[in-house]
Amino acid sequence: MKHVLKRARAGAVLALAAAGLVAGLVGCTETDGDGGGGGGGGGTGVSVPGKARAPGDVIRISPEDGSRAVPADGPIEVRVDGGRLERVSVVQVEDAQRAEVPGEISADGLRWRPSSGARLALSAKYSVDAVAVDGQGRRSARHTTFTTVVPERRFIGYFKPENRSTVGTGMIVSFGFNRPVENRQAVERAIRITSDPPVEVVGHWFGKERLDFRPAEYWKPGTEVTVDLRLRDVEGAPGVYGIQDKTVGFTIGRSQVSVVDAAEHTMVVRRDGGVLATVPITAGAPKTTTYNGKMVVTELYDVTRMDGRTVGFGGEYDIKDVPHAIRLTDSGTFLHGNYWADESTFGSANVSHGCVGLRDDKGGSPDSPAGWFFDRTLIGDVVEVVNSRDRKVAPDNGLGGWNMDWAEWRAGSTLR
Repeated sequence: MKHVLKRARAGAVLALAAAGLVAGLVGCTETDGDGGGGGGGGGTGVSVPGKARAPGDVIRISPEDGSRAVPADGPIEVRVDGGRLERVSVVQVEDAQRAEVPGEISADGLRWRPSSGARLALSAKYSVDAVAVDGQGRRSARHTTFTTVVPERRFIGYFKPENRSTVGTGMIVSFGFNRPVENRQAVERAIRITSDPPVEVVGHWFGKERLDFRPAEYWKPGTEVTVDLRLRDVEGAPGVYGIQDKTVGFTIGRSQVSVVDAAEHTMVVRRDGGVLATVPITAGAPKTTTYNGKMVVTELYDVTRMDGRTVGFGGEYDIKDVPHAIRLTDSGTFLHGNYWADESTFGSANVSHGCVGLRDDKGGSPDSPAGWFFDRTLIGDVVEVVNSRDRKVAPDNGLGGWNMDWAEWRAGSTLR
């Protein structure tokens, strides 16, 4: 791998994106509200839970995206009207587990259903990721989520990262609660995060349904982190009690912080203090600029669908097989591969809809700049954008808490 990766071919980068191990319907565009879109038309957008399928979407998933209170016996089904399903994954997420629901694709390739007797866990969040191939060999991807029923008068915290995972140095432990927490002090006190070597870890509330934890600085590589969750019978709101009592842990891997300079059209990848590579990129165009600030990788998808109509654009784009997509914010900022642009774009012009684009090949090549970076990225790695004509990303947009100084962070704890 040369120190400076060659400029790639790619054309007007529609740096948009989505979620899904192999799917998603998300685009890079502006979003208003506390979660933040880019200032001045730059930011990013995301398809919201429960939104209708994008026009032309060939993969049908039940339950609908964003469904809540799904019974333990489902039903769950993924189907296409033509072509065939290539792969389907239904996985329990955000509870330190990744229990996959067993199932199989029918002989004709048109339908996936769970295995006989398979049941969902209560009080759990699931993701459904599917890839289909049509009669002309063209791939299409889709990602949805749903949550199963939580017993009445109970609450649960869905959290990341996963148990026993190895993550990047910028990982923030984030809890999302299924019901508003009124007694935030009691809930925060019931969650204890420790590390070896020891470091002070402090919580910060974003409203009543989200609590994030981080140290003053990025974790040191090799740190072992333990999360003790003692929410069982803790009264989070009048008459509403927690049901979780568990201990999980994760490990901090090597340190990787990549700095995207939107003005210079480059990304410098630093690993453990040294420069690993300098990669030509394209960032947000003047009317759809990319956020500045520190963003943490939260999801990695080998292929995803991007449809501008799901995020407020017209029919400018609908790309069903965008490769090597790395999520940076909840509102839709991604760093992803691009196979449709001109070679002169990367390293010289900003033309995307708010994301950061790297050259790639159709189908996703591991030897392309995007494939190279994807294969060297962990959940929890940091990507920092500088010199963009946009505001700084909001601290609650994805794992953006590193954009707050330590005093401000500590002020968001009920225990300090």
